[in-house]
Amino acid sequence: MNRPIRDEGNKMSDLNEIENGEDTPPVVYLIMGRAWKEEGGEEEDGVPFHVMVTAPDDDGAVRRAVEALGEQGYADAALDQLGYITEVPEEEFFVQPYKDALAGNVSVITF
Repeated sequence: MNRPIRDEGNKMSDLNEIENGEDTPPVVYLIMGRAWKEEGGEEEDGVPFHVMVTAPDDDGAVRRAVEALGEQGYADAALDQLGYITEVPEEEFFVQPYKDALAGNVSVITF
């Protein structure tokens, strides 16, 4: 996936070290962007996506997200935002993907 990754969030590795004690759940990262089935696709043809994933740090979250997108058949991606979710989402649509991420899966949501 050749498009540049624009990380508009903060480094999360320090957050994980502080918050990921024995009694706290892992940090669920939320990565948003666009993906293409073919490399070099037109900007307007990108499929918007959200990925929810747990990882030891933000680099690991990006790596897992890109791998999951590749497994879904996407050859190229632009990652626009990286953040984290601190509690169960209010929107029902996002609750199960959040739970799946907590269980160690990578949740890829395309729109």
